[in-house]
Amino acid sequence: MAAAKSKSEPTRILVLGGGYVGLYTAYGLQKMLRANEASVTVVDPQPHMTYAPFLPEAAAGAIEPRHVVVPLRRVLKRCHVLTARVTKIENEKKSVTVEAADGHIEQLGYDILVVALGAVARILPIPGLVEEGIAFKTIGEAIYLRNHIMTKLDEAASTLDPELRKRLLTFTVVGGGFAGIEALAELEDMTRFAVENYYPNIKVSDIRWVLVEAAGRILPEVRETLGVYTVEQLEKRGIEVYLSTAAKSFENGHVVLSDGTEFDTDTIIWTAGVKANPVLANSDLPLDKRGRLEATAAMQVVGHPDVWTAGDNAAIPDLSRTEEDPTATCPPNAQHAVRQARLLAKNIIKVMRGGKPKDYYHKNLGAVASLGLHKGVADALNLKIKGFPAWLFHRAYHLKAMPTWNRRIRILFDWILGGLFRREVISLGQINNPKDEFTRVSKS
Repeated sequence: MAAAKSKSEPTRILVLGGGYVGLYTAYGLQKMLRANEASVTVVDPQPHMTYAPFLPEAAAGAIEPRHVVVPLRRVLKRCHVLTARVTKIENEKKSVTVEAADGHIEQLGYDILVVALGAVARILPIPGLVEEGIAFKTIGEAIYLRNHIMTKLDEAASTLDPELRKRLLTFTVVGGGFAGIEALAELEDMTRFAVENYYPNIKVSDIRWVLVEAAGRILPEVRETLGVYTVEQLEKRGIEVYLSTAAKSFENGHVVLSDGTEFDTDTIIWTAGVKANPVLANSDLPLDKRGRLEATAAMQVVGHPDVWTAGDNAAIPDLSRTEEDPTATCPPNAQHAVRQARLLAKNIIKVMRGGKPKDYYHKNLGAVASLGLHKGVADALNLKIKGFPAWLFHRAYHLKAMPTWNRRIRILFDWILGGLFRREVISLGQINNPKDEFTRVSKS
């Protein structure tokens, strides 16, 4: 059982999740709280926040991976950071059960709860997906994918088997949203650059990149004409695009699509959607049909004014669209999450001090996507932007949104050095299996 709080103790604020919402909310609270007014504890399985829009560039070698993550303990100096995984929420008891990094189970008590557990990859019941697929939501997955792809190039350059070579050089991305398109574009750029400069026995035409999307278009966040433009640009680069096509099987790396297409691959990148963190189902808080917390426009969980939420795991009314659609909720993207978190911290302070919270209102400014080095699309401020200007807009917007000046400056220098000396495309495949060499030597 969680320990009861003494009246003389500071208010206990428990923040579940260290992503956009968790980090920005805790950061705002630590700046606004008075001495001994409240204690703030942040719980997350990872000791850092990941800025997801930069994962494609980190995977492709344009940015140092450590620079796209923000260490929680470094930024949240006045908060207690607990590296643990949430397993159960019991608001009636004011208790949260967590599994700590060393494996022990612990109950944490609170007076105010912030649920910012975000979203996880949506796994569909496709044979072979779990065994063969590689998700693209964490920095670990981005690093793994980069080393995996470069290792496949090394293997293809040395094999004498033409069928194996074909399989090694076939790369598949499933999902045509922002995550999938940006990952595909950046990684295709990386393989093209590597082959042109360092693999004389592999031709660019030997590499096969395939995009599979079940819907009839890609990038639903931008206007349809930009989605069509993006497909045209990808196809000009030799990328095969399958729209209105579902994946039926991935068993043993053999891809079967709904239109009858079949091929073999050693690389299946899964970016086909996300869902609210399933831990929410193990709580006594109200959820909507999509498993998200039902929330008011002020970001309080419906019926539970002491519980706050925002980001991907929250169904917050989108007041900018309620006239056209009364059921509209804010889309799960970084633009809303960051803004919600900043207001969330202010709202918590207001309510703690006897005030009323402010409703969240933000009209979507648009969307930007990178299509690889010097290429992009943007649908922002009622403007359609393509090519190099859109790519610059993408970098400028996300550099500004990146938390802390420390990380912004490091990323800027990564880009400058990349422009001067070109990107790093070396394979560090040993990172994916670090004990292999030690084990081999032990058997000799």
